[in-house]
Formats: sequence, C-alpha cells, structure tokens
Amino acid sequence: MRVLLIGSGGREHAVAAALAADESVETLICAPGNPGMARLGECVRINQSDPAAVASLAVTSAADLVVVGPEAPLVAGVADAVRAKGIPVYGPGREAARIEGSKSFAKDVMAAAGVPTARARSCGTREAIEAALDEFGAPHVVKDDGLAAGKGVVVTEDREEALTHALDCERVVIEEYLDGPEVSLFVIADGKSARAMLPAQDYKRIGEDGLGPNTGGMGAYTPLPWAPDDLVADIMGRVAEPTLAELAARGTPFVGTLYCGLALTSKGLKVVELNARFGDPEVQPILALLESPLGELLYAAATGKLEDFGPLWWREGAAVNVVIANEGYPGEVVKGRPVYGADEAGVLHAGTALDASGQLIATGGRVVNCVGTGDSVAQARVEAYELADGVKLEGGYHRRDIAAGL
Repeated sequence: MRVLLIGSGGREHAVAAALAADESVETLICAPGNPGMARLGECVRINQSDPAAVASLAVTSAADLVVVGPEAPLVAGVADAVRAKGIPVYGPGREAARIEGSKSFAKDVMAAAGVPTARARSCGTREAIEAALDEFGAPHVVKDDGLAAGKGVVVTEDREEALTHALDCERVVIEEYLDGPEVSLFVIADGKSARAMLPAQDYKRIGEDGLGPNTGGMGAYTPLPWAPDDLVADIMGRVAEPTLAELAARGTPFVGTLYCGLALTSKGLKVVELNARFGDPEVQPILALLESPLGELLYAAATGKLEDFGPLWWREGAAVNVVIANEGYPGEVVKGRPVYGADEAGVLHAGTALDASGQLIATGGRVVNCVGTGDSVAQARVEAYELADGVKLEGGYHRRDIAAGL
C-alpha cells in the first residue's frame, strides 16, 4: 500500500512512525513532512492547505490511501478534493470538519445530539462578551470560534485578560468552567462505525503544577490507572456515538479521528471540546502502545469497512510523552537555534527544520516530543525524561511534572 500523509507536526511524525511499522505500507510519502519524518519516507514540499495541490499529488504519487493530519487542511476541504479523485481518504470533509473549525457549530451539534457539555454563549459584540463573562464568572473560559493553532483558548481568573482575548477574536465562545480532571479520547470513525483508542491525559499549562498560560499541551500519558473501568464505554455511548450519528443525520458523515476532550466534573462527564483529528501531545504515547497495524486500520476507516477490522490490539504497559518547548512559547518564539540529541528513537519532531548546512534547528513553539514506554506509567516516565534530558536546545524548556506520582 502506498500512503500519502499530509502534515509536518508532532502528531504527523507519530502517525508516520506507526505507518512505517505497518508491513502493509510499502511506500510512505509525507507532505510536507519534517526532518524526523524524512527518515521514514519521502518528503515532498507542498502547500498542505491547498485542496487542488494535495489532490494532484495524491494522483501523481499513485496513493492508495491519503491521511490528512492537521485541522487547517481538513477545514479547507482537502479531504473532499482527494475523494473527488476516487482515492480513499482518512479525514473528514469540510462540512464534517466544522466540528473543530467552529466552536459554535460543535455546540449546536452536541445540543442536537444530547451530548453533555459546558454551558456556553457565542458572542460577536463587546456587550455580549461582557454579559457572558459576568454570567459564568471566574475562572473565565474564552475560546476563539475558529481555528487558532492550539492558541485560541484562554482560561483565567482575570476578567480583563479574558475580555482582551475575547475582543481579539472575530467571534468568540464564552463557556462555564468545568472542574475535575480532563481526559482525551480519540475515536476512529468510518461514517457508520467507530473504534475507541486508549484514553489519555495531557497537561495544558506551560508551567508546572498547572501554572501559567494555556498551551497546545506540554505532555501526556496513557493509560489512566485511576480511571473507572467503564470510562471509554461511557464516552462512546454519551459523546462519540451520538455526535457521529448527528453528523451523519445532517448528511455529513464523519470519516477520520473524532477527538473527544472531556472533563470528569463533580456533575458528571462533560465535553470540553471536539476536534477532527489526532492531537498533540496525546497521540504520541497512544500510538506507542498500538499493536494493530495503523495503515490497515486507517484504510478500513477510509473505505467504510471498520466493522470488518475487529477490535484494536494494544501492548501491555504504559507510555509517557514529554514536550520540549521553544523559548517564548506559547507566545512569540525564538527560531533558528540548533537542536541536538533529537535523533534518538522515541524523539518525535514537531517544530524543526534543517538549515543550509544540514543542522537541525528549532522553528516552532513545541519542538520535539520525547516518548518513553515501560511496564508502568512510572517506568515510562523515567524513559521519557531520559530522552528529554538528552535533547539540547538553548532556551528550551520542559515541565518536570508530567505523569508525576502515578
């Protein structure tokens, strides 16, 4: 099987590694890819959010399967353009991808499907914003209604900070704050059937002990030794399956990864957000434990044959991901500094490139992911931190409390 993988981030490197390990995948093409992905397959430069360009590459590369990783190409309609060429695609079309592209749309779908989620107000004026902030009170949860590359959410006790962020957004969703631990669940869907992956927990704040501004995620681990045995079944029955059924009923069946971000609140399970793809930093440890062949799994989903695939298989043990962030993240970052020690097994690239001399440099906010595995979360944590401590980047930073105490 020839697989074309669209994307260049940390999640795509994790997906590329799992695809390359699948014996059914004979050729892997990454577009545009990154230096870590270049060790797994051919990298082709492309505008990944240009539907026509991606569809053309899918044809000329004779791809048997196209996997669209990032949210921006999905919302741009890349999957639709490739499907129009008759090529199987893992990734939702433009309309279904609105589940991530518009927070207001996602809330509407969840309301129609009876999915438990935070109370929210969609606001387009200062007056509406201020009224919503006062209605829900602190901590204030302010979300850019559109895509914001993981930087569109502010959670703060400071009303002025919340108001400033809201006014910077063209349209914004203000939500009530959800207490309790957060859980992530990726669901593989083929438009009719769905399969759950392992649940994971990530760490959103830049600082240890949950301090500092929100980020796209500074680390994660799986499985969750503290979680109730029926957690996945509960999420599937109350969140994933109703959401997928509602999208199908609207004439936009969802084929791809439905990300369910949830809070286990004092009032029960509630959705924090829904996304339309795999996400950092949870997918790295999850795929580190996946035994099922990922290429075959995604092809089954892309061709509507997930029911025939059977249950997913997982390795025993646990996995932990520690993110190395660039100086300045989650704000303006310093680009171009050399990165050393990032060629070890278990180090997955996210924001890297090669300079003219061939030196690996940091180009993004989250630079690499360091994934350790072991018989327990504690053992996997030790391996992850050994990898993280071996990566050298001037001004680089990683939290020291990922999966601590488990």
